Parts: sequence; structure tokens; C-alpha cells
Amino acid sequence: MTEKFEDKIHKDLYEYLLGIHEVDRRMPECTDVEERWVAIGNAYIPDGAREFRDYPVASLGWMMYIGMAVAKLWDDEWSIYSQIEDLYAYMRDKRGYNALDEYICEDVLMLRGKDIDDLGALVGECAARVHHTLMHERIEPGTKEAFEAYVACLRQLYLFGMAVQLRRMGYHMERVR
Repeated sequence: MTEKFEDKIHKDLYEYLLGIHEVDRRMPECTDVEERWVAIGNAYIPDGAREFRDYPVASLGWMMYIGMAVAKLWDDEWSIYSQIEDLYAYMRDKRGYNALDEYICEDVLMLRGKDIDDLGALVGECAARVHHTLMHERIEPGTKEAFEAYVACLRQLYLFGMAVQLRRMGYHMERVR
């Protein structure tokens, strides 16, 4: 069920983001960022799961911001940031969990004003779409299946955060002739 569910999440986000020109037709490959998913996901889950009941869209959306931040750190100074064992805690502890989006937007992505608002709207829409899909699965809360579905949602949001940020930094995944 989880693989099929994750494919559904992927397809919806891909079609949405492709339609608004936030990802390329061919999804990026960035193994340095992709390989950090497991450690980041494991570190994030205690915070994200705790917040999910009252703030599900934020709990999901924060992971998209994290994917964007890791892609930016990879582009800036990966030789330094790759040495940080817990990148999630490193970012979270700058301003706390509730201000993680602000820290990433302002201090990592270096956005200001309307750009922050626009990114917030994009991340919010992606997280809301994922939450909607998750709720329509009618999975019993507190079960192993619910946990696996939540992790699948986070994984896709992380990877799409990476993809969006790579494209915004000029990495286009097009065939070279």
C-alpha cells in the first residue's frame, strides 16, 4: 500500500509543480541531498509527528522547506555542511521548530518580503495537497500503516523541495545535445 500511496503523492506533486513551472519534466538527481533523507527524516519525525495532529499542513510543509534548504546548502558549501551529522537539528535549533520556515527562508535561501510570502504559498499548497491525499486514504491513526504513510508524505515533500530549489538555482534537468 505504501509504495502505491507514495506514487500517488509523487504524481500529484509532480503534475502540479510541472504545471506551474517549478520543476522540470525530468526530475533532478542529486545523490548528496537524496542520501541525507534517511537521517533528516529520522531526526524530524519526533517533532513533525507531535505537531501533525494540530498543525498537519505545517508538519508536512516544513519538510519541503528542509529539502529546499539542504539543496541550497549543497550548492553553497557542501564540503562544510556535509560534515554536520544532524542537519535537521542544526537548522531547527537556530530559531526553534515553530520558526523553521522563517529561518530557512531568511537565512538559508536569503529571501525577503514577497518572495517569502510566495514561497510560503507554494509550500502551503503542496503540503495541503499531500494532506488531502493522506486523509482520503482513510488510514486508521496510530497504526503502522499511518506512520508509513506519513513518512512517505515527508519523503516526497523533501525530494520535491530539493527539486524546486535546484531549479530555482538554475539546475535544469534537460538533455544536453
